[in-house]
Amino acid sequence: MGIRNGSVAGGSANGEVIVVTSGKGGVGKTTTTASLGAALALRGKKTLVIDADIGLRNLDVILGLENRIVFNLVDVAKGLCKPSQAIIRSKKTPNLYLLPASQTDEKDVVSEEQVKKAVDQYRREFNFILVDSPAGIEQGFKNACAAADRAIVVTTPEVSAIRDADRVVGLLAAREIEANLLVNRVDYTLVQRGDMLSIPDVQDILGIDLIGVVERDEAIIIAANCGEPVVFNKRSKAGDAFSRIARRICGEEVEIPQLGSGSIWGRIGRRLGVAS
Repeated sequence: MGIRNGSVAGGSANGEVIVVTSGKGGVGKTTTTASLGAALALRGKKTLVIDADIGLRNLDVILGLENRIVFNLVDVAKGLCKPSQAIIRSKKTPNLYLLPASQTDEKDVVSEEQVKKAVDQYRREFNFILVDSPAGIEQGFKNACAAADRAIVVTTPEVSAIRDADRVVGLLAAREIEANLLVNRVDYTLVQRGDMLSIPDVQDILGIDLIGVVERDEAIIIAANCGEPVVFNKRSKAGDAFSRIARRICGEEVEIPQLGSGSIWGRIGRRLGVAS
């Protein structure tokens, strides 16, 4: 289940690149990238989060770093600046850095090869590099996956999100990128009533190993508006969930809570074309 532990030892190129993707927009990829990046940094892992959503950057806002941007991913990919000039250190933890996206370019302004070369330049310096993929499966998705060693597929327990996630899982498999599943915005009350798919249901449909579950939590919205990842809120259920996922990414065996059992799997499965 776990994602292997990335490490930077003796300057060797061991940093691990993990793309955070889904296919569908609005399922929480950017929040997940920021939260996991912050959680890894708080565990002493030097972590870089990269916004690969060229033209529509948002990761900088969630991290509260929007006013400090000078260079971006496109500048690095095109060799217009040094890699070190484009990254911004978080104000909350010294181990977290951001490489922002360009807000004025089109998604196809750089190629997969250029993005891969740009990202690979950071492997020697960072334990983990998390790449926030844009929605869709076009050039932006391909660029985000260009340097990835592994993937975290984010979905909510909804028909449209699961359908898109299933498509992305297939595309990742074609690229030989191993994927783990993160189920976001789970409401266990709805699960217990049979009005929302349970976690085992989602796993059965998508067929990849589970890395974590994040409950629906209004603290995420508050944190995003404040420019501070939710993991800094010690009373947040979502923050606690992201912290546990970060521990799994680091190779720890941490139990995944699973409450409730959905009763609508057969109906949803048939709508998705999956046998119950």
